[in-house]
Amino acid sequence: MRDATTFGADTTASEVSEGIDLRGKVALVTGGSGGIGQETARALAERGAHVILTARDLPKGEAVAAGIRESTGNPNVEVAELELGSLQKIRAFAGRFLARHPTLHIMVDNAGVMACPPMKTADGFELQFGSNHLGHFLATCLLVPALRAGAPSRVVSVSSRGHHMSPVVCEDIQFERRPYDKWQSYGQAKTANILFAVGLDRRLGSHGVHALALHPGGIMTELTRHLTADDYAFLAGRTAGMKFKTVEAGAATSVFAATAPELEGRGALYLECRGRRRRGCSPSSLGRTTATCRMAGARTGCPR
Repeated sequence: MRDATTFGADTTASEVSEGIDLRGKVALVTGGSGGIGQETARALAERGAHVILTARDLPKGEAVAAGIRESTGNPNVEVAELELGSLQKIRAFAGRFLARHPTLHIMVDNAGVMACPPMKTADGFELQFGSNHLGHFLATCLLVPALRAGAPSRVVSVSSRGHHMSPVVCEDIQFERRPYDKWQSYGQAKTANILFAVGLDRRLGSHGVHALALHPGGIMTELTRHLTADDYAFLAGRTAGMKFKTVEAGAATSVFAATAPELEGRGALYLECRGRRRRGCSPSSLGRTTATCRMAGARTGCPR
């Protein structure tokens, strides 16, 4: 029997969702073709949800979906193409999604890029902020009609403890007036992920749509593909004593945020694994400044 008081750093996604029935629920997981996104999709399918995982590489995504269908016995696992670095492609994805799934109960904004060289999205945005935050922001806002139709529903924003590396530098998000720093870029994108959850919950919580953000822990996945030996040394200095998780444990906080009955009706929480339990900060602790929160959410017009 599931006992949340026993959850710790080694608890897996299957264990945090044990006994939770997701039959009849529709769940969307971005970046579901690898890493903790793949495991998140698998765990949700294991509990009976109809899962749509997104991928840029459709053949890879189809292979992952086939494996999940086989391992869980759940035939309702499908793949949708999504390129978060193109606003046009995000809008096309949302149109296709809404045509097939007018109701959405769980959205896990999981896909991401970390510490990459200076790069731009198709629309000219700095890649980490453009993909990690702006891409998910637009995709989520476009799917708000389905989330409201599925209420009570949840949006889970996979952030990182890396948000401590930088606030959102509103005066120069694009690094046009300062040297590009890949870790500051990553940090401000992850901060924006958290603030987006705050802003979204403020606007949609009264409609039964709640948003949460989280730090999944340290996991060795494809997310680290841009890291060098110097980067690993840098991270080791910042995370002394941190224990790396397995992918199965790394997806646990995402699945907990998406499914835990303890979180029903709650939002604007930041979750991370601490010792024996997963704890959420109070909503006020995530507010930061009103100006920054508005930059991350309000001014871009997410539907209410």
